[in-house]
Amino acid sequence: MSEHPTNGLNDVVHQRHRLGILTIAAESRRVEFGYLKDALELTGGNLSRHLTVLVDAGLLDMEKGYDGKRPKTWVSITRTGRQALADEITALRALIDRHVD
Repeated sequence: MSEHPTNGLNDVVHQRHRLGILTIAAESRRVEFGYLKDALELTGGNLSRHLTVLVDAGLLDMEKGYDGKRPKTWVSITRTGRQALADEITALRALIDRHVD
């Protein structure tokens, strides 16, 4: 018997908000904090916590700066983050394939 697909899920990536952050970040060069907050319907504090987990895991880079006089925070996915996202999607596809007729 082969390994069950859920064994391939990464607890850091699989959490729904973090999966959302990674998928949005993978779609562009970088993404602004406010956009993520609105798109995922998170509070600033909740989003900050998820970003910290992803940055600490090496899956995202965070850049702080200014847009004019307004402080901004941008995030971008790392090569490690892209691979972790690809691995998560592969595991999810394998799980789905087990249940599709």
